[in-house]
Amino acid sequence: MSIYIFGKHLFLMSSYTVSALKYRPQSFDQVIGQELITSTLINSIKSNQIAQALLFCGPRGVGKTSCARILAKAINDNNNDLISSDYSFNVFELDAASNNGIEEIKRLNEQVRIPPRTGNYKVYIIDEAHMLSTSAFNAFLKTLEEPPKHAIFILATTEKNKIIPTILSRCQIYDFNLIPVDKIIAFLEKICKEKKVEYEKDALLIIAKKAEGAMRDALSILDKIISFTQGKITRAEVSKNLNVLDYEVYLNLTELIKKNDITGLILKYDQIMSKGYETKYFISGLANHIRELILCKDPKTVNLVKSNMETKSLFVKQSEMFPTTWLIEALNLIKKTELNHKASVNKRLNSELCLMQLASLQIIGEKKNW
Repeated sequence: MSIYIFGKHLFLMSSYTVSALKYRPQSFDQVIGQELITSTLINSIKSNQIAQALLFCGPRGVGKTSCARILAKAINDNNNDLISSDYSFNVFELDAASNNGIEEIKRLNEQVRIPPRTGNYKVYIIDEAHMLSTSAFNAFLKTLEEPPKHAIFILATTEKNKIIPTILSRCQIYDFNLIPVDKIIAFLEKICKEKKVEYEKDALLIIAKKAEGAMRDALSILDKIISFTQGKITRAEVSKNLNVLDYEVYLNLTELIKKNDITGLILKYDQIMSKGYETKYFISGLANHIRELILCKDPKTVNLVKSNMETKSLFVKQSEMFPTTWLIEALNLIKKTELNHKASVNKRLNSELCLMQLASLQIIGEKKNW
């Protein structure tokens, strides 16, 4: 614990570790949402059939580097026990984002020739591998073609398309998936309980959706929200902090669309914009709401809507107000607005026009009040 004095105020600062580091997986069974990959890696270790070059691909924050580190430690365990001994001095990491030149690869090629002092393998993890220069890739290719028996290379990248084909052809490729929303929520709940933080499940749902399948992002957001709310996470506070519109806003907007209330829509939109929300997120949120109404039209797809039962019932009730054909036409209109949004000079007018057009869409069997 450290003591800091600012003016007349005295602060006691304890050491703090961000959740993304504190809860980083240390073994394969702690990796969330990548069960197929972890089971394959475990089996390859047990059967002693480990490829000498592996490529971990996928979005950021889904466990690529964590799995690379776990694998690097586990393969040196002679007993095939995945709770590995400390062979960290046999693991070498290169961040290609900041060390992407040919000189770094030449040094790596020289190190590769030296066998490990203990353990069976030396493991080289190259993170952000797509950032390597063309000359660096070419220098690395020769080593990858004829690697020493004691060397294993693990490349991690978010952009597989930027890895040159000659490298790809020599790697065993693992494609990491986005982590499902329900698994992110379950892990966030576990952390909140551990930290004795009060929470609303709807609030965690907003965080999980905002993270877009990246657990690291979800944990970073959770840390920020805990600090902001001082230990009580509510849906309203999370929506406010993350600049996310609550689902009730879209329910109200859709009600106004159904009533052909163009004036009400413009006033509601003005109220939303006055709170500092970005128009592009407003449009994408509206598109997502219409999509969820379409899903709620059929009992077979209603479970694809990631909300609690109470919220789902509101969506189902509203979906019954519109035929599926109208919802699809509305979604198509919103997506066209979204595509035109970036090039639009007057983005607010672009969004307002979209709302007016939605309110003017003809529903079969109904007459609009022009």
